[in-house]
Amino acid sequence: MSVTLILITINVMASIAAFADQRIMEVGIFMPYRTVRNNTWYELITSGFLHGDMGHLLFNMITLWFFGPVMEQTIGQQQFLILYFTGLLASSIPSLVRHKDNPQFATIGASGAVESVLFAFIVVYPFEPLYFIFIPIGIPAVILGILFVVYSVWASKKEGKINHEAHIGGAVWGIIYMFAFIPNSIDHFLTMIGIL
Repeated sequence: MSVTLILITINVMASIAAFADQRIMEVGIFMPYRTVRNNTWYELITSGFLHGDMGHLLFNMITLWFFGPVMEQTIGQQQFLILYFTGLLASSIPSLVRHKDNPQFATIGASGAVESVLFAFIVVYPFEPLYFIFIPIGIPAVILGILFVVYSVWASKKEGKINHEAHIGGAVWGIIYMFAFIPNSIDHFLTMIGIL
């Protein structure tokens, strides 16, 4: 059975349950201030399966649906699952460090883990054309990845509801994971971009 499909199912079920029962959201949300003081470290995982609204959930799950199965086949289901969960944890680190003394900060969503999957895909398929809904021209994955990180760094300096730090952390972890734990990934990437 597809690991991606299982992850999507868990995300959808947990998020819909939290939409219906605010107590689930209150317990599962990642609040670094609370996490550090109450040792509620489980929040680093549970928050990754909760979403703010249906649009947030759909965007993350559609992205996971497009890239997850490809990466499952490319690196294997076990490595894919490890990538996903370590991406979830790694993407929480910037928020944990930055907001551990801010009792108002809270965050949810699978974005960090999904970005890890997306950027792992970019390492393997850097010139695969990716399309936006309103742009009919394919953009090479590596170019889109660079633009996404630049935008996320810029946007992270502004106040808002979107946790861009998690996006950056997830993206960086996807690259690190591939280079550190998937054999020949560095050589493959350098060959694909024409350096080797």
